[in-house]
Amino acid sequence: MRVAWATDPHLNFLDELDLDRFVAALHACAPAAVFLTGDISEAPRLPEHLLTLDALLGCPIYFVLGNHDFYGGSIAAVRAEAAALTRDVPRLCWLPAAGIITLAPGHALVGQDGWGDGRAGDPDGSTVRLNDWRQIADLDAINAMRDIPARITALRALGDESALALDRDLALALRDHARVTVLTHVPPFAGACWHDGAVSSAEWLPWFTCVAVGEVLLRAAEAHPDRQLEVYCGHTHSPGRFAPRPNLVVHTGAAAYGAPTVVALDL
Repeated sequence: MRVAWATDPHLNFLDELDLDRFVAALHACAPAAVFLTGDISEAPRLPEHLLTLDALLGCPIYFVLGNHDFYGGSIAAVRAEAAALTRDVPRLCWLPAAGIITLAPGHALVGQDGWGDGRAGDPDGSTVRLNDWRQIADLDAINAMRDIPARITALRALGDESALALDRDLALALRDHARVTVLTHVPPFAGACWHDGAVSSAEWLPWFTCVAVGEVLLRAAEAHPDRQLEVYCGHTHSPGRFAPRPNLVVHTGAAAYGAPTVVALDL
């Protein structure tokens, strides 16, 4: 099965000509489906951009959301819009709402958005302040309290939420499928959190790694050594491959503002 994969395309940064180039690059893969691993747009234009891709591509689009997709909105409202698109537009599929997708006999697809959950690296000593704390309504409300521990608690809750849902979906998918492909936005391991060819520093790792999701993936791989797990993620804008177990491989995708990267996958 041929799939076109893009992560962090940030379509809100593209003009009409850039968008045409992006769609042409996706078409050039002759895909049976498209994978988008988050940071597709920003909240006010996310539905518009997804509907545009649906109209222009004419094949299933399986996607998860990234932190930028919530900019200018609230987590609940953006999730509700993504779920509505999945319900109302047959080729658009937000994986957290869709559950388990069978791509081929013995091969399942699942996905969760994930969040940098403040567990990797040095969250207490980090001086990194992401725009998330001003651009996402839920996090902005916590940011206004100037309470650093409250910020980390909120991020860990979001990471745990994704991990719990993934744990549920993986248990079902691995029961009936020899291969499971997982889409998520945030790298689930520090070793998959690439920046310019190396693992990110301790200052950045807390906000660019979802440890809770990584723990779920490790448990699943260890409990099912005869099953193959392949993970596709983004968020860091730097490519890399990390294999914490023989049957668990994580691919982190490249990205650049204004010029999305498209990769052809033969699954």
